[in-house]
Amino acid sequence: MSYYSDLISQLFWHLPVNLMALAPTITDPDLMGQMQKSWNHFIQTGQVWALLIGLVIGYIIRNLTSYG
Repeated sequence: MSYYSDLISQLFWHLPVNLMALAPTITDPDLMGQMQKSWNHFIQTGQVWALLIGLVIGYIIRNLTSYG
């Protein structure tokens, strides 16, 4: 385990500073608005029906293939 931590620390040591940024700059802080927009798109494109049909078919297949 020590070998891996030393290797990772060596890799990060040689990276340029601009590659070490973990969080991008936030351009739109309206998180609830983004969630609502994504949910509305999910509903309008019909993906919710694909999700529900997939869950039902998966549940049926699981019950048909389980033993006991």
